Amino acid sequence: MRYYLAPMEGITGYIFRNALHDHFGEGIDKYYTPFLVVHEKIAVGGRDLKDVLPAHNVGINLVPQILTNDADGFLRTAEGLAEFGYKEVNLNLGCPSKTVAGKGRGSGFLADTEKLDDFLYRIFEDGRFNISVKTRIGVTDPEEFGELIGIFNKYPIRELIIHPRVRYEYYKGKPHRDIFYKYFDTSANPVCYNGDIFSKEDMEELKEGTGGRLGAVMIGRGILMDPSLIRTLSGGKALSRSEIMSFLDRIRDDLLREMSSEKQVLMKLKELWGYLGNGFPGRKKELKQLLKCGSLNELKMLQMQILGDMKEVS
Repeated sequence: MRYYLAPMEGITGYIFRNALHDHFGEGIDKYYTPFLVVHEKIAVGGRDLKDVLPAHNVGINLVPQILTNDADGFLRTAEGLAEFGYKEVNLNLGCPSKTVAGKGRGSGFLADTEKLDDFLYRIFEDGRFNISVKTRIGVTDPEEFGELIGIFNKYPIRELIIHPRVRYEYYKGKPHRDIFYKYFDTSANPVCYNGDIFSKEDMEELKEGTGGRLGAVMIGRGILMDPSLIRTLSGGKALSRSEIMSFLDRIRDDLLREMSSEKQVLMKLKELWGYLGNGFPGRKKELKQLLKCGSLNELKMLQMQILGDMKEVS
């Protein structure tokens, strides 16, 4: 089984990726960037440039993700990324946010299948790039995926990463794994599963549902809740208190070197704890205080309280 880190805007940038790679990277085959914005006159710019610089991703098998519904913009960005040495780029057809989907990008692009087909024809006709696609299964109805998979099958997609929710479900409810299983064998391209993988039981269900033929999974929130998840899915040891403290200290110190104020670092760490805290259901009071705290020292104190019940695992 191949395991990938999902792209999560504002969280899984190069600082998080490097810390995860150094502390828990064994078994993670690919890392995907949060989506890159397409510019009119330059290939990659602003904070996106810093995130994809090879010097910031040494030893990491990184796939940049592009968010656009403009074929020329996609190709221009892919060309710039190729100049950095990237061998694969990923098309975002999954983002459900109103600001993205409302402009016909991300999962919003799935609503106009004719335009999507034309777009895919343009970027694959170019022939210069290995392109994977991360998609949802529709906009309002899971059965929309029947038409979408027919479109995807026309093109030599490097890997089709399927999140089996529709746009309007965002991340609520359970993924429609029945739809994923239904269309799994109809894909002409390699398939990767994405969505709500938190435990060995989740992985066993996926393996059973695909007859043991699933070759790759992409995990986002599960890794943010437990950075050692890939290790435990592979039969390794559970997360220990000293490991998670060292990991969080590394992220804090790297953020302090990169950001201009403690307030910015504090906001970033709180955002991470918004996911990590789900692994500590018995510490709701401390988590609530942590998300409201006003300094890094206070956050550190509350963090130690939250982690206090964890045991060291040999």
